[in-house]
Amino acid sequence: MIRSITIIAIFFCLLWLLGLGWAVGDYYAGKPDRPLQTAGDVTKAENKKGLTVVALGDSLTRGTGDETGKGYVGVLVDEIKEKTKQPVQLTNLGINGQRSDQLKRQVVQTEVGRQLQKADVILVTIGGNDLFRSGQGLMDFQTGDIAAIEKKYLNNLKFIFEQIRKQNKEANVFFIGLYNPFINLGQGKEMSKVVRHWNYDSAEVSAEFPKIVFVPTFDLFELKVNDYLYSDKFHPNTKGYRLIAERVASLLTW
Repeated sequence: MIRSITIIAIFFCLLWLLGLGWAVGDYYAGKPDRPLQTAGDVTKAENKKGLTVVALGDSLTRGTGDETGKGYVGVLVDEIKEKTKQPVQLTNLGINGQRSDQLKRQVVQTEVGRQLQKADVILVTIGGNDLFRSGQGLMDFQTGDIAAIEKKYLNNLKFIFEQIRKQNKEANVFFIGLYNPFINLGQGKEMSKVVRHWNYDSAEVSAEFPKIVFVPTFDLFELKVNDYLYSDKFHPNTKGYRLIAERVASLLTW
């Protein structure tokens, strides 16, 4: 009797163990190789597909004069979003009135370097305040001061590009050339010669570095400068900034 009960107990014990083994095997057979992505994981994955734009420079980088507040940087970012269908993160480090010597000091800052390291596209506008100096450049363009000012500026520009490339060797850098806002004034034509020479020398410096592209803007404003200037007759207006943004966008490879 006892023997029969023992045999039955062993039988049910084996049956229970088989059932447990089947259940555990089924659970692990259906388990994924890695955890499923949470909503946070999905966001991080999407962010990796996006682009990062860093803008450096002066009031043109800030968009001063644009009634919409976007400037050429904002318009270009909108264009990139539309063309790539990807999110774009923008860091605008432009400072109104900034000269090349001030940007030279800015690019060596730790946080600026960190932003440059993350960038896929870097935009730079600098030199207008060095040359024009709130209109003073129009008064003394015939003196030797311009040559001395340009020499310092070109040295600063080279240092700026060296720093950018030190922090980021891969990002495409678009360096925006100068236009002449004074072209319709009495000495505007003579000033245009100075601006063209300034742009040429600036382009030569940028050509020394890989993936730094000089973007000319002089021709955009040459024929109808007043149509594209803000009320201060110096900064671009909304239409002027859009012209610059379209020029840069035409150089991007989508």
